[in-house]
Amino acid sequence: MIFRRPVGRALALTLALVLGLGAACASEKPRPSTADGATTTTTVASLSGNLTVLAAASLTESFNEIGKAFEALHAGTKVTFSYDASSALATQANNGAPADVFASADQANMKKVTDAGNASGPRVFAHNRLAILVKKGNPKKIRSLKDFDKPGVTFVLCAVEVPCGKYGAQALAKAGVKAQPKSLEQNVKAVVTKVTSGQVDAGIGYVTDAKAAAAQADTVVVPDDLNVVAEYPIAVLKQSANANLAYAFLDYVLGPDAQAVLTRNAFIGP
Repeated sequence: MIFRRPVGRALALTLALVLGLGAACASEKPRPSTADGATTTTTVASLSGNLTVLAAASLTESFNEIGKAFEALHAGTKVTFSYDASSALATQANNGAPADVFASADQANMKKVTDAGNASGPRVFAHNRLAILVKKGNPKKIRSLKDFDKPGVTFVLCAVEVPCGKYGAQALAKAGVKAQPKSLEQNVKAVVTKVTSGQVDAGIGYVTDAKAAAAQADTVVVPDDLNVVAEYPIAVLKQSANANLAYAFLDYVLGPDAQAVLTRNAFIGP
């Protein structure tokens, strides 16, 4: 004789299992896709604690605003930013600096970190373009990169290993400029300072930095044929002590609220 379990009881057990799984998943959210396309999950209840973000100097104004909004959204969190040239930050990340997220102003420095196995699955979240910053009122009448060759004009660039320095050198080469910069600066904010303090007549930075410094410096547009588009990737670091919070911040940077902040500060979307 064959005995069968009553259908009603089996159905009830199945429904209980499905509902239990649904409740377990309700408090989870997908993490960004990794390099191999796999996904992981972040539990909303775990979003608390401190987060340290290594970020390119050109992100200062935008990320300060984004960080405050993220903290307001997730009570009990604290986001600290360390701003510098992407090249310097990549070195820090590879040396095991106590940080959770790295946001670079170029792919090359992000690749240094991912190649070393200290981050994976970087996501592009913004783009930027070059601009010429000049003294307020533009007393030397600088209208183009070629004007850097005029007698008596002084200018600065970022150092060659820094993304804005690499991009600036490319733009000068395209324009056929022969003059040499007065100095090579540690990061783009140092370039801005040299111009706004009156130490030089001009400097090559990003349109985002020119917008941030509009009260202290004027901007000269670099045309498309001479410009260079910077690509900004972001990734969670292997040494992160709070990976769930780090991934949540990465999600937020890619989301509409943070993207609106970046756009308002003259970045171009991903």
